Amino acid sequence: MTPISRHGGRRPKRPRAAALAAATGVVAGLVALLGTAVAATGGTPAAVRRPPVQALPTAAPTPPPAQPDQDCTLTVPADPLTAKGLATPYRLSATDPTQGPCHEADLDQSAFVQATVVDPATGALSVYDPLVVDAGSRPAAPTVVPALRRGDVVGIWFGFNGDNLTLRGQGGSLGSGHCVNGFDGSLFTQFAYCDAPAFFRAANAAERSGRLRVPPLGVGRDGRTCMSTRDFGLVDQDQSDNVTTDYLATADGRTAQATAADTAALPGAVQLANGSDNLLLDGFVDPALGCAPFTAPDLADPGHRATSLGLDELQAAAHQAAPVALVPLNDPMTLVDGARSRTKTDLYRAGVDQPRLGRGADGSPSAYCTDLSGPGAARIGADRPFLVGAVSPQDGQDLFDFLTARLAASLVNLGCPQAAPTPSSP
Repeated sequence: MTPISRHGGRRPKRPRAAALAAATGVVAGLVALLGTAVAATGGTPAAVRRPPVQALPTAAPTPPPAQPDQDCTLTVPADPLTAKGLATPYRLSATDPTQGPCHEADLDQSAFVQATVVDPATGALSVYDPLVVDAGSRPAAPTVVPALRRGDVVGIWFGFNGDNLTLRGQGGSLGSGHCVNGFDGSLFTQFAYCDAPAFFRAANAAERSGRLRVPPLGVGRDGRTCMSTRDFGLVDQDQSDNVTTDYLATADGRTAQATAADTAALPGAVQLANGSDNLLLDGFVDPALGCAPFTAPDLADPGHRATSLGLDELQAAAHQAAPVALVPLNDPMTLVDGARSRTKTDLYRAGVDQPRLGRGADGSPSAYCTDLSGPGAARIGADRPFLVGAVSPQDGQDLFDFLTARLAASLVNLGCPQAAPTPSSP
């Protein structure tokens, strides 16, 4: 959930729309529950944006810069599930050019691609992050062609720092890649995937046969099981979204894969990262609690290992204890014109290895709200000694205050009751 800002800091992912007054009320309800003073966050959740209050100027102010276009399109190269397709840069452009351009090096518009690969014969896993460049641009460094094995099954996931990311095919790529961008013209907004269900089927079969061993979550410094992407202490209003990919951006706006070789060859390049629950877990919460994320060899960076959305979801599916956070029907990314959609929710769940809606996994919004404000808030409160003072995705805010404000904003964005109930034991 942490793209690097233009000023070298980090910022949380773009929130869903929320009522500011209601969010402030939820924060007030969480003060007693979590034992924190919200003064550190100004009484307003960090995930709910509002402009700073300013005195009225005596002269007309200089107009602020135009808002970057938040609707961008990503062209998927031909044969995206092959080694050649993975190494071919994806191209970013404006969905509606009249609204302004889209530039990968602009953090408000950056799109990200991540692949996770499984060998069904051995259960071996690996990660590869395909590159995104501006349409009409060239990479700042040549991409690495991954070495795939015969029979490898590739899943691809997408993340976006703007509002709406549309996938466009090239050479039939959306069909050959089995890509899903939403349902019936209704986008998942920041998220999409290609052949993810096939990847999970192959990985889960390898796990059942004993060829793949998904490591346990482990125990943190707090004496509790480490969190996963399905822990109510970690999730927000749109869980399991976006990826852990990062890129390098040069001063002239070109991009490169974030490998050791490219980092050395491009001095002065800055890091671009995707705002995601996955990066929040792997890059911030795990280190604060003394936990280790699930990693696999990085096919673009020999000798290095990488995290991924696919790995996080495999581990969460295998080891998250009840209550398990599964994408609910009121997740903003699964709504269709503001209405709940079982079909779109099931499509989203299929892309992150979650069961279809049904008995035991009915996507109840009220149950999700209860677990978020109960066990979720309780976990954050219990971990306060380890989160206070720990680095967070938000400059000037420690990890405890960040998670507290994020929880409050999520309760508002999901339409949960404003009064925070007494939490049950996590």
